[in-house]
Amino acid sequence: MHFDRIPLILHLLVSLLLATCALAAPPERSTTQLEARLQKIETELSELAHYSLRTGYGTVGWRSVTHDDPQHTEWIQIDLDEPTSINQVVLVPAIIRNAQSGYQAEGFPLEFRILAGQRGDPNGSVIGGGKPKDQLLPRYAPVIIPLPATSACWIRIEATMLSPRSWDGKHLLQLSEILIYNDQENIALHQSVQTSSNTDRGELSHKKHFLVDGFMPYLMDAAQGEQSVAFLANIRESDSPSFIIDLGAPQAINRIQLHAMDVSDNVPQALPSDLGIPQRLLVEGANQADFSDATRLFEYRKDTVYDTGPIMIEQIPETVCRYVRLTALEPFILAQQFYPLSARIGFAEIELFANGRNVALNCRVLSDVPESSDRKLAALTDGRNQFGNILPTRIWLEQLAQRHQLESERPLVEQELNQRYVQQKANLNRMIWLAVLLGGGILITILVDRMLRMREAANIRERFAADLHDELGANIHTMGLLGDVALNAMHSPGRLEDVLQRNQELIKRTSGAIRHCINQQEAQGPFGKLPTDMERSAKRILAELDYEIIIEGEQFLQQLKPGALDDLRLFFKECLINISRHADATKVVAQLSANSNALTLTVNDNGCGILETGDKAIPASLQRRARLLGAKVFSSQLNGDGTCITLKLKISWLHRIQKACFRSRGAPV
Repeated sequence: MHFDRIPLILHLLVSLLLATCALAAPPERSTTQLEARLQKIETELSELAHYSLRTGYGTVGWRSVTHDDPQHTEWIQIDLDEPTSINQVVLVPAIIRNAQSGYQAEGFPLEFRILAGQRGDPNGSVIGGGKPKDQLLPRYAPVIIPLPATSACWIRIEATMLSPRSWDGKHLLQLSEILIYNDQENIALHQSVQTSSNTDRGELSHKKHFLVDGFMPYLMDAAQGEQSVAFLANIRESDSPSFIIDLGAPQAINRIQLHAMDVSDNVPQALPSDLGIPQRLLVEGANQADFSDATRLFEYRKDTVYDTGPIMIEQIPETVCRYVRLTALEPFILAQQFYPLSARIGFAEIELFANGRNVALNCRVLSDVPESSDRKLAALTDGRNQFGNILPTRIWLEQLAQRHQLESERPLVEQELNQRYVQQKANLNRMIWLAVLLGGGILITILVDRMLRMREAANIRERFAADLHDELGANIHTMGLLGDVALNAMHSPGRLEDVLQRNQELIKRTSGAIRHCINQQEAQGPFGKLPTDMERSAKRILAELDYEIIIEGEQFLQQLKPGALDDLRLFFKECLINISRHADATKVVAQLSANSNALTLTVNDNGCGILETGDKAIPASLQRRARLLGAKVFSSQLNGDGTCITLKLKISWLHRIQKACFRSRGAPV
């Protein structure tokens, strides 16, 4: 392991840590966005009307005949008086109380379409609808279908896929109320209704005209406003009490809404839901305070228990008047055996609408019925009921539908957040462990780096010493030999000049070798190619000895790094120095064989041989040079006199890759 690889290890550890951090990134919305969405849902829910379901008795709506499978078409058509612009349809489901799942819609269509047409057009055109992908069920909130502005004489709700009934699994279409809006006006109120199947016979609470009677299964429970106590008074059975509302100025009234009073919060209720609502009620309008110019607006008659509801709505011909009087022609009477004064009259609110606005809000109310300290006449026009503010019906139903959407989304967001928190906790634990590993890895890397640098420094010192010994020692020995030759050639000027010239050349090469040892260069420097340098070294060092150099596979030597070639050259020179100094040999044979995988160098001499065996038979200088080269060295005795030194070096794929890198960078080879 080389210390240059340490930054790579640190890079890998940091990359692993960053990859773990990347795992925490959500595919779609971030945790912050989910938390903000959940907070927004909670805020919006706190501002929306609540579900409060009716108790007691009342109309349920209409239901079709039953079928064994859902693939049947059932429809409901509401005929309008004249072509009218519409922009919204509201479907209120029939609600049951399921033993397992609580309140839920029953018989609401899984797939439906809304058609609109003109008089004389029996087919019409599709203007809206709903499909299973809309996930309308389960629910018990109303379904809002916004429509493009459309003029129509009739609207048809056509169910093409029915839902099953809970108790027997039969499929049917069942709704509680259908509202068709033109701005704030429900133009479907009390209109003619046609259905695909006739089930009205024998039914008390399920009739088709109940779909447009204005009675819904909800109580208006707004999120804002203070509670208001409804007005209620005891009267005599023979009395015909009245309430007069002064609008302050003439108003074009076209709708009246009477809100039934809250009976009690007991379970079950102590009194009937229609408490205080007269059996007959006459509503008149006038512009004179004495009602000398009175105009009959409408007369309400309670023939059955199904003629009352939480909100009783009546559309009237538009009438301009300042004063409106409500007279109980027949008051409400409780069971006389329990209540001596059993007649009652009272409402939670009286609303009079002109152009979609309640013009009776906070107006003065006059009555011949005395008020009590806790039941004030002002409660009849204060715009509040037992829960808080009274909302426009369209806005109220839209808020209930919006509440359903938000309450359906909230658990999904909470679940995703919980999963994200669990994942973040796991990622945090993983990151902590990775941080510990990274810290430990950094500490170990620092220690290993220090050890490797110390080892590298030791290797540099060892190589420096080996280079000085092998390179300079060989050159100095050669200088000594040339000096001896020069002394012997004193009387031969030509021979002496040649020896001195060779000595001068050797001195220059020795100076270059000293610079090479100091700089520790990786390149060959001034020494040229290996075969040429081996020939030159043999010629200098062996002097008058007979020698032969055999090289096979010279092209494969290029796979070695320059430093390895330099070490191989110095190993060869050290072998020649040892032969020149100690072997007393007359002949030397060197053979260098190389292929793509290995290199072998053998140096044979016919000298006196080495008396030692094993590792001691190999000079320490050769062992050191072989270790620096990463090769193995062997020594053996020949059959006769002499020694054979063998060096074996494997050329690994890493050497070849490194060599290719040197070539790609333009380094010398």
